[in-house]
Amino acid sequence: MTAPTITAPQLSLARQAADAALAVLPTSQALVIGDPQVPDAGTVIEGQAVTARFSGAASGEVVVVVGQDLADALKESPLGELDLTAAVRPALEAASRIFGPVVLDPGQVMEPQVALSALAAKEGSVAIPLRDGEAVRAVLALALSPWPGEDPLLVAATGGGGVAQRSEAAAVGRRGGLDMLHDVEMEVSAELGRTRMSVRELLSLTPGAIVELDRAAGSPADLLVNGRLIARGEVVVVDENFGIRITEIVSPGAE
Repeated sequence: MTAPTITAPQLSLARQAADAALAVLPTSQALVIGDPQVPDAGTVIEGQAVTARFSGAASGEVVVVVGQDLADALKESPLGELDLTAAVRPALEAASRIFGPVVLDPGQVMEPQVALSALAAKEGSVAIPLRDGEAVRAVLALALSPWPGEDPLLVAATGGGGVAQRSEAAAVGRRGGLDMLHDVEMEVSAELGRTRMSVRELLSLTPGAIVELDRAAGSPADLLVNGRLIARGEVVVVDENFGIRITEIVSPGAE
């Protein structure tokens, strides 16, 4: 049986996808792109994988494997356990968009060996190791059916950002500890107050009904990140939109 090979168009597009993903991937080391290869046991690293399918201008699947240091940092964040899929999604999106306008599935967390083995079973799969010196710290893997050819318009649209993306990735890589979480997007919400109601009361609500909250008028509103209280402030109006002017930062555990 002939061993699968990687074509020149696949190599070019895989490197561009890795460049784009590396620019937005949280990492504690300055990583560089290794040689694309067919996924095998040698591309598996200790950590967690996030895999997602995409469709549109191209159809396929993208996998990002991150090291255990990032997985642990997200799990033990001072703001509580953070979602690995949300942290890695910008890298998944950046890699898949190299192939044109696509729609990316929500994605799911898997063990690296399972995710890469499933991808390796598909025709046209490519894995790009992201290295810190000799050690592989992360992996980007792709499978498309079929792979697009070397489209000059696609290369012109995506190839010019490689140097800037690598520079940004290096800047991200120089950060250590919790700094690797700085670019992770999080859900922020404001809360005016709370109350408890019975099911009968909820079902009896109609337009114009008033629900009394557990907070006096003029009291500060709460600012929450992923449901955790981090600050309080006063409600203001900014360009016809509501906003919160921070008046107090809540210490971890004080809430």
